[in-house]
Amino acid sequence: MHCNGSDLHANGYYHNFVIKFGLIILYSMARVGASIHEYKKEPFIRRSNSYFFHGGSEGLYASKIPVDNVTLNGKSFIRFESVTFRRTRESAEKKNEMQQKTGLVEALIVEVRDREKIGGSHLNSNAICCTPELAKDGSCRVGEVIIHRDPDKPDGPERIQTFFEGKNEEAKMELQTVEINRTGMYYLYFMFCDPQLTGMKIIGRTVWRNPEGYLPGKMAPLMTFHGLMSLAYIILGLVWFLRFGQYWKDIIQLHYHITAVIGLGMCEMALWYFEYANLNSNGARPMGITIWAVTFSAVKKTVSRLLLLVVSMGYGVVRPTLGGITSKLLLLGATYLVFSEALGLVEHLGNINDFSGKAKLILVLPVAVLDACFIIWIFSSLSQTLEKLQIRRSTAKFSLYQKFTNSLAVSVLLSIAWIGYELYFNASDPLSELWRRAWIIPAFWTLLSYILLVIICILWAPSNNPTRYAYSEEMGDELEEEEGIALTGNGVRVAGDAALTLERKVSTAAEPHIFGLGDDLEEHKRE
Repeated sequence: MHCNGSDLHANGYYHNFVIKFGLIILYSMARVGASIHEYKKEPFIRRSNSYFFHGGSEGLYASKIPVDNVTLNGKSFIRFESVTFRRTRESAEKKNEMQQKTGLVEALIVEVRDREKIGGSHLNSNAICCTPELAKDGSCRVGEVIIHRDPDKPDGPERIQTFFEGKNEEAKMELQTVEINRTGMYYLYFMFCDPQLTGMKIIGRTVWRNPEGYLPGKMAPLMTFHGLMSLAYIILGLVWFLRFGQYWKDIIQLHYHITAVIGLGMCEMALWYFEYANLNSNGARPMGITIWAVTFSAVKKTVSRLLLLVVSMGYGVVRPTLGGITSKLLLLGATYLVFSEALGLVEHLGNINDFSGKAKLILVLPVAVLDACFIIWIFSSLSQTLEKLQIRRSTAKFSLYQKFTNSLAVSVLLSIAWIGYELYFNASDPLSELWRRAWIIPAFWTLLSYILLVIICILWAPSNNPTRYAYSEEMGDELEEEEGIALTGNGVRVAGDAALTLERKVSTAAEPHIFGLGDDLEEHKRE
């Protein structure tokens, strides 16, 4: 069973996708940021007897030096810049002209471990804002968000208050910086309790910084990881290119495909490292580098999957050409490239804490389906290739593909196990309390891809006998020797025809339904 590109195509599908994709990218580019969280006339949401807006969340490490030092190195803080609250004209006109302060908005910085200190749970109330009944015992003030202060643990949610003056429609927060002295996952909420402020919007931005730079805590290890992976790809590239140059006269077509994947991997890792480094130093994503990194990543993923597929089909080892399958491969690859690129841009061009839930879900599903198509097609092709090699009694090739199949099967099992772990990780950590371990989720897939590439490089390494896979010392295996010579010269078609002749003889003596070679014979006829 092949899950090929023709099954994925439908009239009008690409047209609708292009429109949605364009809107998603425009939305993402308008929100490009990293540790700089921008608010553009964002509305407040009602919850219980309060109204709130989520201003961001990031993992932050404690400051290494006081914030009031001149240098930024070693500081960890959240800075409010040009944050303005804009209420409706009707709300402003309802206020008494004799009152100087006519509306209160609070900014709350909450470490996730202190979340229970917000609201009236310790007062046996579901209210978030203080009411006259709750204020009778002096535990809170009417019109303010309830914060429980523990005398034994003075550190807790940070409250910053901003008031509207008279009938002014705007209230601006003072430029101020809040130092972070305890490592943790921090959430920022803007809240108000006065129902007459309903319809208010927030404009401005906040800047979040860790001691080593602007890179969020959960992403900081990824910069080091991509630096190490860049080095790993350089080492693999040097070894491969040296061997490629040493045996360049005996190179087969498959070696050029492997070289392309190695080159793409080197560029991808280097671009991601510089993207993270720039993000860490400036606090905002370098859009050009980010787009190039996402593009190289999408191209590399696509080419890697196509490489696994053509290797599984026996291209360059068992069969000289792909024949009529080429168009289906290209269509499946192009479809995967488009969706993978779109998903990468949505994930990396938004704010760090903004995962564009709906847009991401729309793109994750087709990417997952296409990955499943690749897996089904790869193992189906491997099964057919192994059957053909067994029929031809190609001992060396059969052993080679057995090793490759075993390696691929182990990687699929690891992938399934890791997906299960990832689902468990996300389900058991809804508030990102385990943010310091979150980096291993994406790092695993990068490492697994690299290991598979290394295995292919080892199994199909260039040598002075590039078709050694076909060579067998068994008597009567003359076809393999003929095929081994033909693949390096101009006799590819002759070798392919010889293999086809033998296969037809064998299939005549055997039942086709036993070996499942009917489809492959048709493909060879087209070749």
